[in-house]
Amino acid sequence: MEVSPDNDQGHPSSAGSSDCYDDDGRIKRTGTVWTATAHIVTAVIGSGVLSLSWAIAQLGWIIGPTVMLLFSFVTYYTAALLADCYRSGDPLFGNRNRSYTDAVRAFLGGGKVKLCGFIQYANLFGVAIGYTIASSISMTAIERSNCFHEHGHSDPCRTNSNPYMIIFGVVQIFLSQIPGFDEIWWLSIVAAVMSFTYSTIGLALGIVQVVENKRFKGNLTGIRVGDVTEMQKAWRILQAFGDIAFAYSFSIILVEIQDTIKSPPPSEAVVMKKASMLSICATTLFYMLCGTMGYGAFGDEAPGNLLTGFGFYNPFWLLDIANAAIVVHLVGAYQVFCQPLFSFIEKWTAKTWPEAAFFSKEIALGSYKLSLFRLLWRSVFVVATTIISMLLPFFNDVVGLLGAVGFWPLTVYFPVEMYIAQKKIPSWSTRWVCLQLLSLACCVISVAAAIGSIAGILTDLKVYRPFRPNY
Repeated sequence: MEVSPDNDQGHPSSAGSSDCYDDDGRIKRTGTVWTATAHIVTAVIGSGVLSLSWAIAQLGWIIGPTVMLLFSFVTYYTAALLADCYRSGDPLFGNRNRSYTDAVRAFLGGGKVKLCGFIQYANLFGVAIGYTIASSISMTAIERSNCFHEHGHSDPCRTNSNPYMIIFGVVQIFLSQIPGFDEIWWLSIVAAVMSFTYSTIGLALGIVQVVENKRFKGNLTGIRVGDVTEMQKAWRILQAFGDIAFAYSFSIILVEIQDTIKSPPPSEAVVMKKASMLSICATTLFYMLCGTMGYGAFGDEAPGNLLTGFGFYNPFWLLDIANAAIVVHLVGAYQVFCQPLFSFIEKWTAKTWPEAAFFSKEIALGSYKLSLFRLLWRSVFVVATTIISMLLPFFNDVVGLLGAVGFWPLTVYFPVEMYIAQKKIPSWSTRWVCLQLLSLACCVISVAAAIGSIAGILTDLKVYRPFRPNY
């Protein structure tokens, strides 16, 4: 999975900065704290927010919100460590590490680069599948909501999600031709607005339901043994950890987002830390409100997806707006997460076959430059994620597994190890021990959450009928 460094090494520092180029000779970056915040919010507030009320239902009123706060703290802390690893050497003018794997190469090297690359890009592939599933569920929810409104709640209103996955895939084939992160800033802003739109609607509906109930449902320890077996309770608790971890996963694209921030001063790390703080504070507030109000509204019966599980039926038009906003958001989030993977493959092929025009030649179509390789490979990628999504459309279980698999290595382990190497923290010093204990604790949580999610997927497979209506 290793590619040659695509950082500042190999670009003459004597190029000097200008109106069009940075001091490293590359095209001038224009990102700000607000565009970086928009990218992060687009990545963080995704479909994961919709499963939080279910996650809290498994954990209860005390442990649920506490776990959410702990995940938010760990995510911000390790994001700050990772932000410091963007430049090697001088924080203002040191060599830029333009991707996550470049940063790992600069500070850790060796086999850890290949390991990081494999985990990162496999996780991005999985996120693309998860977002395809989530978007189709929201589109089917719109169809079912209208059906319930017309025929009543007793009608099963079964729908097939496959056509909607295909529609989502076709849209992504077109959007995937956008060359890189710098060109999708507008899509991130639109997606961020949509994420706050549907989160706010979910929150409002939860508040209205609580008022209608005249009390907060739920209990201190979550769903009771008796309503589920002891084994089911254990699996669900583990899966809930994975769902919460997924809701906070953005570290896998943090370095790529940081690479869009304009040249210092201030340093990109300072700007990125501010953007991370703003976005994580905003998302945690939304997560806490949406998760707790959803649990308060439905208690132990909180649906796996707050807006598509039909705890709410009315007003049906508001649910339609919320689910449409989810789809628009996921269209943008898919691109935010997939751009690093697209970039990796295209740089690797260009390096491996430098003489092959197919991998580097671009055709000018007005102001747009079409690459035949980009058109082919990105289209194949979208088709592959769409087909896999049609085979495994299990929202909660897939979300939990993705969160579990990606959280520890990418959000905690590599940032901690790179920070230790960068700051030359002595082994067995107090700070070194504390960082290692944090990493170990997160590792245990990730493994346990993965086991719970796999158990959930195996249970779902027993009753799932592929390519047939299951909703």
